[in-house]
Amino acid sequence: MNKKLRYLLLFTAFIFCSLYAHAQNQQKDSVVQLYGVVMSADSLRGLDATSIIVVGTGRGTMTNNQGVFSIAVLKGDTIRFSSIGFKDKTTIIPHNLQGNQFSVIQLMVNDTAYLPATILKPRPSRSQFERDFVNTSVPADALEIARRNNDEATRKALIMSLPADGTEAVNMQFRQQAAKAYYSGQIPPQNIFNPMAWAEFIQAWKRGDFKRQSSQ
Repeated sequence: MNKKLRYLLLFTAFIFCSLYAHAQNQQKDSVVQLYGVVMSADSLRGLDATSIIVVGTGRGTMTNNQGVFSIAVLKGDTIRFSSIGFKDKTTIIPHNLQGNQFSVIQLMVNDTAYLPATILKPRPSRSQFERDFVNTSVPADALEIARRNNDEATRKALIMSLPADGTEAVNMQFRQQAAKAYYSGQIPPQNIFNPMAWAEFIQAWKRGDFKRQSSQ
């Protein structure tokens, strides 16, 4: 019984070693040395610093100053050639490649970039320049906007045109209720006999407050 088991183990080890050696030989046979040169299609000039990337693996290399490169790849790999100013090109290593070397001469086509049209106009005359310069609207900066908002005439116009906010309306209502309660049970004073009210009326008349109200 032990003798049969020993023979079985030896046979299993022999089969495993044979399969492993076959896999190693098959993997070794699938490695390909890819080499060649990258040139421009129009002038056949060797392109330096061209990237040769094996797609999906993160491996790659670059061409030298004459456009020559060399890299180890596997059969069936997809190789992408990329260079600034040229369109990307891809090459697939054949699965049924005989041997372990594959050479390629890759021609790169210029990548045309279309820029928007530029319209050239003649220089304006002195009179046209002066006219355009004077009529050019320059936006006000923050300092100028603040100066305009603090102008007395502007503030008066804003006070007369803008409605009262909630706080002002409530304060006005409270003052009216307080005055009504203060003069409760008696006749409230008439401002027509109040010299201070007449003085305020005259000052408002001189300022033109009534004129602005009538023009709005």
